[in-house]
Amino acid sequence: MRDLAKGFGFLLQGQRWVGRHGRWLGFGLLPGLVTLVLYAGALVGLAFGADDLTAWATPFADDWSSPWQGLFRGFLTALVFALGLFLAVITFTAVTLLVGQPFYESLSEEVDRSEGGHVAESGLSLGRELWISARDSLRIVARVACYGVLLFALGFVPVIGQTVVPVLGFCVSGYFLTEELTAVAFQRRRIELKERLALLRGRRMMVIGFGVPLTLAYLVPFVAVFLMPGAVAGATLMARELAPDTHRPDQEPAPSAQPGAYGLHKD
Repeated sequence: MRDLAKGFGFLLQGQRWVGRHGRWLGFGLLPGLVTLVLYAGALVGLAFGADDLTAWATPFADDWSSPWQGLFRGFLTALVFALGLFLAVITFTAVTLLVGQPFYESLSEEVDRSEGGHVAESGLSLGRELWISARDSLRIVARVACYGVLLFALGFVPVIGQTVVPVLGFCVSGYFLTEELTAVAFQRRRIELKERLALLRGRRMMVIGFGVPLTLAYLVPFVAVFLMPGAVAGATLMARELAPDTHRPDQEPAPSAQPGAYGLHKD
């Protein structure tokens, strides 16, 4: 429970940091707004087309009598939309971070600078950083999709599907949402995806305490846009907690930061 509260504390600290540095909030709204418009259009399209998709996927129910056909397909339609919303919450952060990569990296650096200690820099070009972010985001989305399919299937289990599964869904969403946000600070420290996931697994409750409230907040229209800069700031503070030795200039680089990490191989 202590780690759970600590994760939520990082989320609040990040929002307070942005509140004290208002210009970062102003600059951070544009990437989120662009992404929000794209996702809103996609979700509206899914809302109007989910029932047709369900009917197409369940031809065996065409001859079912009322009300069973309506109840069955209505339940499946709700699950399809819930799955789309589940994926949207996860991928929204990844896409927004890609759109606003230069801004969010500068914001993360400023948070490190304001907290004192060595400010890590990746030393990579913008194009290389964007490629790494996109590649890692696709890997995360693939993991999330696997969990999503599993949770979708468990949704058919009576009682558990309507109680336990939604809770698990929010926990999974919050966990990987936190991974996406901390990736900004971790990437500057040359910590690769595998090592990042290991660090997060070591403090699962703290990660969930940060990510689940943020996931719930993201379900409210426009909230994600306004919380995004503060979420990056809070995730940077969490990254400092998870990998404290990376701040020290006298510290030897982590194995993933050696030449060869991020595809920088010596000839």
